[in-house]
Amino acid sequence: MTSAATRDASASLQGKVALVTGASRGIGKATARVFAEAGAAVALAARDAAALDANVAEIQVVGGQALACPCDVADEASVQAVFARVTADLGPVDILVNSAGAVAQAPFAEMEAATWDHVLGVNLRGVFLCCREAFRQMIPRGGGVIINLSSLSGVPDVEKFPGLSAYNVSKYGVAGLSEILAVEGRPHHIRVVAVSPGAVDTEMLRAAAPHLTPDMTPDELARILLFLVGPDARPLAGTNLHIYSNA
Repeated sequence: MTSAATRDASASLQGKVALVTGASRGIGKATARVFAEAGAAVALAARDAAALDANVAEIQVVGGQALACPCDVADEASVQAVFARVTADLGPVDILVNSAGAVAQAPFAEMEAATWDHVLGVNLRGVFLCCREAFRQMIPRGGGVIINLSSLSGVPDVEKFPGLSAYNVSKYGVAGLSEILAVEGRPHHIRVVAVSPGAVDTEMLRAAAPHLTPDMTPDELARILLFLVGPDARPLAGTNLHIYSNA
């Protein structure tokens, strides 16, 4: 069912093409659905093709326009192929939401290099690759909006939890990358925003920090992202939005 908040914002995404990574579940899935409800043609990217197909079917059954795009965001050729497919099937990307994420829990002294590389590959290299392709499309078209999901784990002076070194470092990297991309994007009217939420009720949270009590649902965060990609959020270019608990 379409929420009143989504209906109120629907005009802002009519005619827009949005690419959402990590769209097989959690925040990415919710964001793709909310954006489609708001009128965007949405490409859903993730590695789980079956989950993407199911999510696309849910969007289409209520009249939304959606495209499943199996993708490994850490792989350069895979990312380039997705952007090419989205452009061919839906049009050039106006909005990119980097929501794909990976987490691994291990004491730092026991961290395998392959585990470190996997988490950094998905969480940071993947954001780099997707943002670079978005820039290459958005610069000649005169602009666009990019939202990068960081985390309070990547914010200084916020409590950190043992075993999440790779995840924490990756999210600091996403925040830093978003800051410089906002600078480089400004002359081209590309608006880049990082969002650093706390405990969102997702499978990843339950795997990484089962002791935490979620204080936000993926749908609630998706509606925040809907506002951020709309025209009323234009002054927020370069912002890293920290979302703390209401508890």
